[in-house]
Amino acid sequence: MGIENNHKLIVNCLPLTEPEKAQFMRAAKGVPQEFVGDPAQRGNMNWHACIPEDLRASATAIIGNVPPEDCSKCPRLEWLQTWSAGVDKYQRPGVLQPGSMLTNASGAYGQSVSEHMFAMMWALMKNLHIYAKNQANANWTDAGRASSPSGMTALMIGTGDIGSHFAKLCKGIGMETIGVRRNPSVEAEGIDHTIGFESLEQALPYADVIAMSVPSTPTTYHLLNAERLALLKPEALILNAGRGDAIDPEALAAALADGRLRGAGLDVTEPEPLPAESPLWNESRCLITPHVAGGNHLEVTERRIIAIALGNVRCYANGQSLDNRMPLKG
Repeated sequence: MGIENNHKLIVNCLPLTEPEKAQFMRAAKGVPQEFVGDPAQRGNMNWHACIPEDLRASATAIIGNVPPEDCSKCPRLEWLQTWSAGVDKYQRPGVLQPGSMLTNASGAYGQSVSEHMFAMMWALMKNLHIYAKNQANANWTDAGRASSPSGMTALMIGTGDIGSHFAKLCKGIGMETIGVRRNPSVEAEGIDHTIGFESLEQALPYADVIAMSVPSTPTTYHLLNAERLALLKPEALILNAGRGDAIDPEALAAALADGRLRGAGLDVTEPEPLPAESPLWNESRCLITPHVAGGNHLEVTERRIIAIALGNVRCYANGQSLDNRMPLKG
């Protein structure tokens, strides 16, 4: 698009402190910047972003997860920086104009999401989800045999920021780690062995824990279907904190009900929110959280989001390529 700096306008929706705003002003090197974020939202689990109507005609860059329909109301928009890692709703045809740049906050959420998955794994292994339900009914009952991760094999389906963080946590407690990614020649920290998606079915029977952190794409849709679930050990655990549609929910519910899996920890579901009639809600082997593994539940995540956006503002002002570029669809 090539708009000159003096004709650009960055609309920054991050809930920044005054010192942080000063950092962004220095990074922008003269590119005008309007700060419309509310600092009172800091720590709010759902940061809100909107573009004031009087800025829509002149905005060339937006920092924040604005409603997708608002993007089309900004005719000069050439760059959108989200504070989320997932950008599915902005990649759809017609949301951003061809040639626009879309960048996300990938790299900010690895610690938060992986720690959440790790906690779910421990809870399922030690039956804590069952005891939590029993506590509500004053039910003093032994839930039976527990398990230990020591010596187990964790299979990371997706070895980006989240998968790599989770793998490092697993390594710290004596687990072997296998990573599944599109290009198995690219190494990831914490992964002992890396394979391609074409080898997934050969690896599934060896996995004790399957940790999924893949985006929603045609190739990941129902990646774990009935046929692949049938390859797993009956003591296997499935964890999903990527996108809900990576698992066939009906096949998963059937496998859990039949006792063909030890358990599943789901922070994402298909669809979201999970309908009340889903059998997964009443499945004793399933632990469900409402897509809260990421977000800004950790203060360090907020700081990383701001650092990513700050770096890209600096690149934008200098005409350099932006980090975390995401493709547009269609």
